[in-house]
Amino acid sequence: MIDFSYTGNLRRIASQNPDLDTLIMWQSYFNGLLVALGLIMAIGTQNAFVLAQGLRREHHVPVALLCIFCDAVLVAVGVFGLASVLMQNPTLLTVARWGGVLFLTWYGLQALRRACARQSLAHGAGQGTRSRRAVLLSALAVTLLNPHVYLDTVLLIGSLGAQQSVPGAYVAGAASASLMWFSALAIGAAWLAPWLARPTTWRLVDLMVAVMMFSVAIQLIRNV
Repeated sequence: MIDFSYTGNLRRIASQNPDLDTLIMWQSYFNGLLVALGLIMAIGTQNAFVLAQGLRREHHVPVALLCIFCDAVLVAVGVFGLASVLMQNPTLLTVARWGGVLFLTWYGLQALRRACARQSLAHGAGQGTRSRRAVLLSALAVTLLNPHVYLDTVLLIGSLGAQQSVPGAYVAGAASASLMWFSALAIGAAWLAPWLARPTTWRLVDLMVAVMMFSVAIQLIRNV
């Protein structure tokens, strides 16, 4: 974890030497970049969804852009006040947890059904390609109905950002981390799709998604 204890000292020094303003701004930016990268790169439901869409080559770029936008907004609202609101109203997190459990269980069952079929993902017999609207709604649900998004992105990243000398630069750094990660994940998966275009591979990916969704749902139930 990055040590922010020196932030106040830098703020005092900057008040005496305006030339340090740029340095402090970049420090806040890189703090946001590193903290967000450390959290976002962990395997989770959002990453699993983006990876699966990239392998399908099914609206993977709009999905990545939506995840980037949502993360940037959540970090910003966390830095500028929502983190303290959530900490003072635990009932909101409880409601979010149960909503997340229901959605993750449903989505995991859908992925498990595809994994048990003879073909999976985009190769599913008679399934066809989903509309962009349907895919983006699923991506939005995976992002906003997952309580870990609020615990990590809003509470943790947001509370750390509130301590920065330049909170706006910190938000920009965190948004840059999302931009780099989700772009690489979606485009990289789409690039590898021709080499992975076998029914067995698709079933394994769907099985991985199902296991991830069920694991997070179980963890949420234990924490309620």
